[in-house]
This record gives sequence, structure tokens and C-alpha cells, in this order.
Amino acid sequence: MSKIDHFVSERQTLIFAELQSKGRVLAQDLAQAFDVSEDTIRRDLRDMAGRGLCERVYGGALISGGKTVPLSHRVTDMQDRKDVLGRAAAACIAQGMTIFLDAGSTNLAIARHLPKGAGLTVITNTPVIAAELSGRADLELIVVGGRIDPAVGAAIDTVAISQLEDMRPDLCILGVCGMTADGGLSADIYQDATFKRLACKASARTLAALTTEKLGMGAAFHVAALTPDLTLVLEGDADDAFVRDLRRQNLDIHLAGRDARASSHPHSPKDQPA
Repeated sequence: MSKIDHFVSERQTLIFAELQSKGRVLAQDLAQAFDVSEDTIRRDLRDMAGRGLCERVYGGALISGGKTVPLSHRVTDMQDRKDVLGRAAAACIAQGMTIFLDAGSTNLAIARHLPKGAGLTVITNTPVIAAELSGRADLELIVVGGRIDPAVGAAIDTVAISQLEDMRPDLCILGVCGMTADGGLSADIYQDATFKRLACKASARTLAALTTEKLGMGAAFHVAALTPDLTLVLEGDADDAFVRDLRRQNLDIHLAGRDARASSHPHSPKDQPA
């Protein structure tokens, strides 16, 4: 093995370790970390994908099989940041809404900040979120059941889908794995993406709260396009140029901890004139 081959092998070993730890990598971040060009990293990722070690997606790669870091691990990651996002997202919820609260560690933070005494009906397919809300006498809690996917941490099978088909929430609070300005919202796991698309379709509006790492990073499976019925809650350090690009698409965008403008709540059909 040549010296160059040795360096390539060592770099790819470290990239694979990062994939196993986080479930996804960004080519731009890897290029900076290894002090090489993004083209070099893309060649690494193509080679690794050819050997079945990862799956290429726009801007980077996912661990092979579209796997995601289990929810039980994610709930302890970046808790302070997700709490700020959760508070900002919960402030977008109007009195009397029926909301579907999808799986996700940031969505768990949103559940903890749901306004009290607001007459909310909350539907969720996620046991950890249901457990968080089960003691709240000021809201109605409906749990969508079925087999719990161990990685997603929620019910996303045909039983859950059949239950969701009969529901019409005012707002779907979506958990997503990535978002790009042109590709929209996406997820790592095929069946999870299918369930999320149905939840969006069933709901009058959709809200997604995303940590900065997910911006510009597309996951393997499409969930939803960026349309005017979408509200995005982003961290205050979100890239200004990226946010301007999103605003040009007439999206309702809130910057947690930074957005000083008055927030208009998504309106429930109960609040709209007949």
C-alpha cells in the first residue's frame, strides 16, 4: 500500500467512525476537519458508498441503510439548544388547536413548553412524548398506536397509518432529519418518511423546528416541499443567506432567541370566518 493509499484509508476510517457516532456527515465539515477539498471528501464518500459503508445524499452521507441515531440517544443531545427551539415553537401554537406531535427529540422539548390552559388536543405516535404529556389535565391527549420502531422511537407502521388517516389536525409539528432550500424537508428512514408525509397531508399547516446542523443537509427520503403553509423555527445562529433564501419562498420563519419581530400564530380553523 502506498503512502497516499494509507492516508486515504485512515481518513475513511475516521469518517466511518463519525458516521457511526452521528448517523450522518457533511462534506463541507469533513473537508475542513481534514484540511482537504470537498472534491476529495466526495471521492471518499463515493468509495465508501460503493463498499456499502454509507449512503450518499446531497451535501454528505448517511450511515448505510438509512439508519438514524435512536431517539433514546438523541433526547440527551444538545438539550439546552433544543429547549430554546422548543419554547419558540410552542409560542406558535394558538388557543384551541388540535396538533399532531411527531417523533423527535426537539419535539419532546416542544411538548414540555406547550402553553397551559390553551384547550389543546395533542395527538402523538411517540411514547416518550405521550409520557411527558400524560399528567396534563389541561389538554386532551390521543396516542396513535402500533409497533414502536426502535430507531424512530414511535409507531409508524400500517396500524399507526390507518389511525392517522381518520384525523385532521390543525397543525402537524414534524420531526425531520434534514432540510435544503430546493429539496425541502427529509428523513433518514423510508417508512418514517412515508408516515410523516401522511401527517403533513392530513394537517392544515405544518411546523418544523430544526437545529442548525440540519440546514442544507438533505436526508435520504423526501417528506415535504417548502410551501407557504409551512412554519420553520430555526436557531438564532442560522446562516443569514440561507434564511433570506427561505424567506423568498414566503415561508413563516422564526429565529429562536433572535427573532424580535411579532410572531403571527398559525390559525386554527376554529378562528377563521366561515
